[in-house]
Amino acid sequence: MTTSFKMNLGTPRVLSGSSWKPYYGVLVNLGSKKLQVSSLNSWGGTARVCTRSFITSELTRESLSYKKAGVDIDAGSELVRRIAKMAPGIGGFGGLFPFGDSYLVAGTDGVGTKLKLAFETGFHETIGIDLVAMSVNDIVTSGAKPLFFLDYFATSHLDVDLAEKVIKGIVDGCQQSDCVLLGGETAEMPDFYKEGEYDLSGFAVGSVKKGSVIDGKNIVVGDVLIGLPSSGVHSNGFSLVRRVVARSGHSLMDLLPGDDITLGEALMAPTVIYVKQVLDLISKGGVKGIAHITGGGFTDNIPRVFPEGLGAVINTSSWPVPQLFKWIQEEGNVEDSEMRRTFNMGIGMVLVVSPEAAGGILGNEGTIAYRIGEVVSGEGVSYC
Repeated sequence: MTTSFKMNLGTPRVLSGSSWKPYYGVLVNLGSKKLQVSSLNSWGGTARVCTRSFITSELTRESLSYKKAGVDIDAGSELVRRIAKMAPGIGGFGGLFPFGDSYLVAGTDGVGTKLKLAFETGFHETIGIDLVAMSVNDIVTSGAKPLFFLDYFATSHLDVDLAEKVIKGIVDGCQQSDCVLLGGETAEMPDFYKEGEYDLSGFAVGSVKKGSVIDGKNIVVGDVLIGLPSSGVHSNGFSLVRRVVARSGHSLMDLLPGDDITLGEALMAPTVIYVKQVLDLISKGGVKGIAHITGGGFTDNIPRVFPEGLGAVINTSSWPVPQLFKWIQEEGNVEDSEMRRTFNMGIGMVLVVSPEAAGGILGNEGTIAYRIGEVVSGEGVSYC
């Protein structure tokens, strides 16, 4: 095995072998996949205690990112800024429309390239749950109760049995959200999609009293960030996930390293629908802002709920990060900052609450939640 890395002197060196070798003031072990480097007091001297271990792939393989996988979050943000000039009301997780003493809150989304994994694994039964979740989780951040949902199903040639599986998942998602599947559109478009593939879009509408809107305006320094656990990747970041899987050489039918389920099962776990849990927490008081952790991860989504001049500090050791994310990061050699801006890392919804409300939420035996950070002066999200 040959491994290339850069020495402290800034000179690239190539080392070969599988045993300890002295080389310009360092002691190198190239056994297995680990590379260990220790300082020497002198040539041939005794190694100091300071030893660093690396996965050799991290030294030789390119670090993957969402942008390198084909998705440019910054371009998407720029488009939103441009659209905002034409439609000033957009920018939140859901759009608010005044209707009597209430607001109608609407949201729309899809499930992205998670569909590609559905095609590859044959898991179509839960992709409809993902579709509903992406929209209803957005509108509940305003405190809105979902009323109804509509779907759009497009395919090259209609496979009735497959479409039925997808629609059953949508019905399941609506039941979990306590809303109605009001209608939808099925489009058969020959030559537009590959045979056996389809695309999905969903649209949710909810309602909230004008005096009960959760908009983040009352957030202050010292408020607490409460994280609700996710079921996995949910429905964002799959362009990067698919690139990582391809590089790893693993099959989706292989067991996820460190777990007892297959990689495909872990990745296709349906998105958690937080509607009932979040509305229940709102009813108890003290909830000031809510962020759905989707595309943009913690870094881009949490600041969306803050007033100007406020930011957050997140303690990354305050909740258990699922094995799936650790595997993605290691196999893709993905930087911490990229992981936090692409994936939910095990937290699918973040509530900004008063310290008093935080105590009540965390003290409830029936609620799985984590105190993951707090509001501070400044802007953006920092990590510790």
